[in-house]
Amino acid sequence: MKILFIGDIIGEPGRNTVARLLPQVRSQHDIEMVIANGENAAAGFGITPKIAEDLFELGIDVITSGNHIWDKKEVMEYLGREPRLLRPANYPGGAPGVGSYVWEADSGERVGVLNLSGRVFMTPIDCPFQVGKKEVAKLREKSDIVIVDFHAEATSEKVAFGWYIDGQVTAVIGTHTHVQTADERILPNGTACITDVGMTGPSDSVIGIKTETAIEKFLTGTPKRFEIAKGPTVFNAVVITVDGKYGTAKKIERINIKD
Repeated sequence: MKILFIGDIIGEPGRNTVARLLPQVRSQHDIEMVIANGENAAAGFGITPKIAEDLFELGIDVITSGNHIWDKKEVMEYLGREPRLLRPANYPGGAPGVGSYVWEADSGERVGVLNLSGRVFMTPIDCPFQVGKKEVAKLREKSDIVIVDFHAEATSEKVAFGWYIDGQVTAVIGTHTHVQTADERILPNGTACITDVGMTGPSDSVIGIKTETAIEKFLTGTPKRFEIAKGPTVFNAVVITVDGKYGTAKKIERINIKD
């Protein structure tokens, strides 16, 4: 099985890029399942029910998120009725929605998807290591294939989690920083890892935001209204080749397409 994980989709430019390139990427890499981080899909901050439905229509099977999942109030009720849109599982009990989902292919093969949020330089919610361990155990009762979106700021936290969970999940895919890293590898016990898968959105930008606005904020230290950049885009993703018999990763390959 080959699974495609698409980096953080940024606003309308990112959504349009997915619409243009996903069919081509699916065909070229013989993709059977698609996961994407969509927490920035609505003008760069959050996601709406309409946008989530549009992304599902494009062929995305599961949408993960992160700290921006709560930015659009209309998503709160939707999270309670659409289990394919995940929020980090380590938010405290009572938060709307779910943090994991088991997707089933037409062939009957199952893939568990788990969404976690880091705590270093992030909102200090429940421990992703302890929650992740418990959630992985539950998912492994339903599927040997488990993909984790670890949404975090600190490189060290993402790398540490990969080593912590090596051999218990198929892949740990880092999201949140919007910059694709070149450290993809398979750990000794069969877990594929990458510190950050990158983003799908405007390439001539500061992680998706207009460059002049971001620079002015750094120069002045004053609040600015961020807007999504225009112009050429990039499609960042990884393809994970899975050994279905054991649930381990055989290969992880970066995709970086300038559109």
